Amino acid sequence: MPTVTKLKGALPQVPAKKKVAAYARVSRDTEQLMHSLSAQVSYYSNLIQKTPEWDYAGVYVDAGITGTSTKVRPEFQRMLEDCEAGKIDIVLTKSISRFARNTVDLLETVRHLREIGVEVRFEREKINSFSGDGEVMLSILASFAEEESVSLAKNIKWTIQKKYENGNVHTHQKMYGYRWEGDEMVIVPEEAEIVRWMFQSYINGMSTRAITKELNSRGVKPVHAETFPEATVVRMLQNEQYTGCLILHQSYNYRPKKQKLNYGELPMYRVDEHHPAIISAETFAAAQAKKAERGEAARRDPQFQSLFSGMVWCGKCGSKCSWHRSPTSRKNGDFKFVIWTCSNRNNQRGCDCRNIHDSVMTEAAEDILGAENLEENLKRKVAAIRMYDDRLVFEMRTGRKEVWHRK
Repeated sequence: MPTVTKLKGALPQVPAKKKVAAYARVSRDTEQLMHSLSAQVSYYSNLIQKTPEWDYAGVYVDAGITGTSTKVRPEFQRMLEDCEAGKIDIVLTKSISRFARNTVDLLETVRHLREIGVEVRFEREKINSFSGDGEVMLSILASFAEEESVSLAKNIKWTIQKKYENGNVHTHQKMYGYRWEGDEMVIVPEEAEIVRWMFQSYINGMSTRAITKELNSRGVKPVHAETFPEATVVRMLQNEQYTGCLILHQSYNYRPKKQKLNYGELPMYRVDEHHPAIISAETFAAAQAKKAERGEAARRDPQFQSLFSGMVWCGKCGSKCSWHRSPTSRKNGDFKFVIWTCSNRNNQRGCDCRNIHDSVMTEAAEDILGAENLEENLKRKVAAIRMYDDRLVFEMRTGRKEVWHRK
């Protein structure tokens, strides 16, 4: 009888499909760029879904967001979270500059994704993060992308500067009392009446806090909020543009999406008779004189004198520090302590240096100079006190510096 050998058939092994996603970004929300973004989304969606060995894991899109930092891109961050969760094996993107313009961010992200088994493919540069020379090429090309971003920012700043030099505005920023019609500022009559009332009330002796309270009790709304903050009232009473002039370059970007007021670091430009005036130049001057008068009266108030008056400066932005009184919860309105604060921070002008209590300042001075004859030693030995978030620096008249670390 013939011998029959039974063989077990091996089923073909079908490789597991890769979970593939794409990332797309444009930095400005314009019609042309949004059309380009839409085309990218369609292209990658079709490419992934028609590739047999791939599973579609989605397209992540950030529209109108800068590429200089990955932290401010919500869809980029969501994509990274999905990579961590094992939902993505491969990320497709058009180019390095779409993925990240910051070399450090790019390399850190790509390295981390490679460590967790996620591959990144850059279509334009034909770079695969899993290839041997991928990181070298990424480093070189990312440096070019970062330099391109810096160069573009410089070109934009140059264009804005030229506009200012010619007396032209760069953006039509909203201002209470006016509205833009094309390139012209026109008065809003009902808001102009409020502005005139504010200036006249302040000149007549009404405080900014009382003006704010009255505006909110009337239901008057500022341009960007539902109620008037006192800081807005203060800024309006210091805004010379209500006299009809236009002051250009009052603020600037010191890093992407971060603005600060211009205190002479960059040129400023003034255009007289640019738009109809709501108040006269004399009214504006009277309001500034009243402000200076009140400031001087407060400084002369003997109840709140400090040993450090005139000595404290902000170490972060270089402006002078001033004190203000912090009320207790007592019903009689007494004041319990004095707080030192950077003048730029107090006026909401961009500095974020941490405040300090006058009592803490006294403690620091006693540690350095001794408690005995403190006032005399301060005047005789200390030229200035620099305030930082984590320390106070006493600059002695001999040139030596003594550092006191804040708790």
